[in-house]
Amino acid sequence: MTPEQYCEIAASIETEVAKAIVGQHDLIRSVLTCLLCEGHALLEGVPGLGKTQLLKALSSAVDLHFSRIQFTPDLMPADIVGTQIIEEGEDGHRSFRFQPGPVFASFVLADEINRATPKTQSALLEAMAERTVTAGGTTRQLPRPFLVMATQNPLEQEGTYPLPEAQLDRFLIKAVVPFPSATELLGVLRLTTGSHVPNVQRVVEAESMMQMVAFTRTVPVAEHVMEHAVNLVLATHPDHPSSPDRVKSLARFGASPRGAQALVLVGKANAVLAGRPNVSTEDIRSAVLPVLRHRIGLGYEAAGDGVTTDDLLADVLQAVAPATSGIRGD
Repeated sequence: MTPEQYCEIAASIETEVAKAIVGQHDLIRSVLTCLLCEGHALLEGVPGLGKTQLLKALSSAVDLHFSRIQFTPDLMPADIVGTQIIEEGEDGHRSFRFQPGPVFASFVLADEINRATPKTQSALLEAMAERTVTAGGTTRQLPRPFLVMATQNPLEQEGTYPLPEAQLDRFLIKAVVPFPSATELLGVLRLTTGSHVPNVQRVVEAESMMQMVAFTRTVPVAEHVMEHAVNLVLATHPDHPSSPDRVKSLARFGASPRGAQALVLVGKANAVLAGRPNVSTEDIRSAVLPVLRHRIGLGYEAAGDGVTTDDLLADVLQAVAPATSGIRGD
């Protein structure tokens, strides 16, 4: 696959998805980036912003199976990954058969993921990290590409369970879904209250999509650009010499090595989508907020001061200027 073909297919996917989603161009690009990196997306926003419709439209554009899991407090792990059931043959012989759960799809919408108990949330850990499911002593491969898009409501906290850090770290990005502008809201009304149903056409098949995923990883990254990603991640740690003052005083912990990997991967997707042959420091810096905002733990003082992880990351970006070479603090 050539860079030109890659960009052409990606642009066609965005165009088709935009038929069903009014506005939200940055969100469409973010979820497409996750698909190109075969990572997972955590979307935070109030209900009714089109998050479910976005994933449905994306699955139609790339002709891949879509499933939805509505997370509730009584949801069990077997409701996600599947379970062993007993079947009786014509000869009366009974045997176990694995009944796959809804996680066996290329696009899995984990709706209101923080409403399920930690035990149920953990059922997604193996699937998100290794793209396999182990049940009944047997490990089964999930379809490829595989993308989990989880949603959570930032306003309603009663009856919810915070996502554990181990699971948050498995999301490639966390996108904050904005409320539409007046013009966009008017467009939503025109699109959804009439008789016309948007027809999202298939743009690419699974095999070509996996070629695009593989191509993303081949985009070259200069050593100083990779070092800049390392410096940005190190500056999120409160005990590191290069971290800004507010990170030192308000952060409990910084981003993990998986955060550095995500920065480089998203930087590669940013570069090729922009038509550039290699990754620049700006490709890395533009990925800092969506990639790292969910990978930093805040102390109680931050909540009292009204400081968010985005605020700390703004300090990090200001403190860590692009450098030609060298790991800061070594």
